[in-house]
Amino acid sequence: MGRIHRLPPHLADMIAAGEVVERPGSVVKELVENSIDAGSSSVTIEIQRGGMSYIRVTDDGYGMSEEDAKTAFLRHATSKLTDERGLESIKSLGFRGEALAAIAAVSNVDMLTRERGSAQGVSLSLSGGELTEVLPAGCPEGTTIIVRDLFFNTPARLKFMKKDSAEGANVTSAVIKLALSHPGISVRYIKDGREELSTPGDGDAASAVYAVFGREFFSGLLTAEASAEGVDVKGFVSAPAAARGNRSAQYFFVNGRSVKSALLTSALEQAYKNSLFTNRSPACVLYIKVKYSAVDVNVHPAKTEVKFLYERAVFDAVYSAALAALAAEKGQSAKVSPVLPETGEQRQSTAPVQKDDKPHFLRLTADEYKQSMGANLTLRDAPAEYRTGSQNITPDTQAVFGAKKGADKADVSTKEPRVPDYTNYYTGIQLPEDHSPEIREKAAPPERKQPDLNLTAGADYKIIGECFDSYIIVQRADEIIFIDKHAAHERINFDRLKNQASAPMSQELISPAAVKLDGEDAELLLENIGILEEAGLGVEDFGSGSILVRSLPQGIGYDEAQALIEELAEAIKLGGRPGGLGSRDEVLATVACKASVKAGWKTDPKELVPIVKAVVSGKVKYCPHGRPVSLAMPRSRLDRTFKRT
Repeated sequence: MGRIHRLPPHLADMIAAGEVVERPGSVVKELVENSIDAGSSSVTIEIQRGGMSYIRVTDDGYGMSEEDAKTAFLRHATSKLTDERGLESIKSLGFRGEALAAIAAVSNVDMLTRERGSAQGVSLSLSGGELTEVLPAGCPEGTTIIVRDLFFNTPARLKFMKKDSAEGANVTSAVIKLALSHPGISVRYIKDGREELSTPGDGDAASAVYAVFGREFFSGLLTAEASAEGVDVKGFVSAPAAARGNRSAQYFFVNGRSVKSALLTSALEQAYKNSLFTNRSPACVLYIKVKYSAVDVNVHPAKTEVKFLYERAVFDAVYSAALAALAAEKGQSAKVSPVLPETGEQRQSTAPVQKDDKPHFLRLTADEYKQSMGANLTLRDAPAEYRTGSQNITPDTQAVFGAKKGADKADVSTKEPRVPDYTNYYTGIQLPEDHSPEIREKAAPPERKQPDLNLTAGADYKIIGECFDSYIIVQRADEIIFIDKHAAHERINFDRLKNQASAPMSQELISPAAVKLDGEDAELLLENIGILEEAGLGVEDFGSGSILVRSLPQGIGYDEAQALIEELAEAIKLGGRPGGLGSRDEVLATVACKASVKAGWKTDPKELVPIVKAVVSGKVKYCPHGRPVSLAMPRSRLDRTFKRT
């Protein structure tokens, strides 16, 4: 008997399910996408225990007949694709016909569905992929699917599931993407009996973004729009001041599908290249429309990765949309057109007259102003010699400030602006004798005293100064040492935090800072509160993906709370990856970085001395991530460079 044999169908289904159903968030994504494809105007998602024990998705879409409902749970059964030509232009979110079969193979499923126009619906029950019950049912038009006990029959998969809170955060992230992808569909999300999210479904992307992220996030967004060679981009990008510590707030939707794409991320970040600090990432919600035949969504069963036929056009459209939004914020240009350069005729055309949107203020003469202020308007605080003759200052206020109150505004706006003649305005000013305006010899500027950088007596080195407000220059024996002050100080702070026996000094905030995060990032931080407390932070759950910061490490300001929390979430994730320092050390390194002197900022010379001492003594050689903090250049090398040897 041969060693190779065919797998039983149920085992093959369970293996195939792993490609589509990775965790509860995958189940929610597939079910809601089916609801969207079914023409729904509203979708309700409810989960319990992170989706591991209970998931319910209800829609008001087309619904199904009994025959279609049974067929829907068979592998590769779909209503969205009929032949190979359909693969060339996929318009629906789903098309593979694998989702329901994969979900049913690893859970217990109940379905209630009623086709539009039908008098009666149908109820189906499945367990481990096997149909156990089919009954007529009274239910509203549309479909409800309930998934219970996910991975109950696949212990190998179940043991790799994360905590309920982490899985719930992943579901929340999936729901956010689905809600943003189709602003015309009302999405309601209930987690453990509490409503977490509700969008109006009015078709306005701004309404969906506001409903999902709230006022603070929305207020930091700029409208973005551009087109290039058949690619249309609309949506929102963040102002530079509202940038984030990671890319978790970047949402790209291609033809209504949430996607991950290095091309799109690169285009966005290229536009911000000269607008952001290091380690800051722009946020965005961008809707990209391309021809269905110009994008391949059949790259992976999860359908989150795509390939573009015209990558250059897609890159240019996203780049131009973000760049135009940034330029408009700076007042440089209302819109940047990425399509064609303007022609000679366009350049010669006259620019349109700009409407004067300046507010009109009440204009008063000096006498009217004095009367309105009353008798208390005096010059009693001025020296006597300046009060002398002050009554002789009588400029023509009407000429200086425009028409008097009650003048015809239309007449004023159509005249050429008058430049007032000040020649005779100040002829009545009487200056005191010791303030006569004769020309005097220009006084020499005060001598600028150089700061004393050598505050350590007996040292065998000399601090020459700083260059670029970033690098300390030190002379020792026959060499010059350049020290990266931020990296060196970061290492000093990191070692201090790591070696101290108790938590570092922290400062209680008078007004706690609420920081909104991606759901998964928030859960990750809450799972590592102990590590955060070691670093001097006091945080707690504020609900709906928000973290309440009650205390910060000493040396870190209130206005840095948002950036610090975002970077800490990224640091904890990085700590669990190959090559990372470990979650605790990554957190301490992030806090040390924030509390250190900044490159490019002026630094008190006294603060440089302990940094130099630590580097010159050999105690500090590398930053927490292994980069060197100093560069030594011997005099002999300088001599060779200048041809002195």
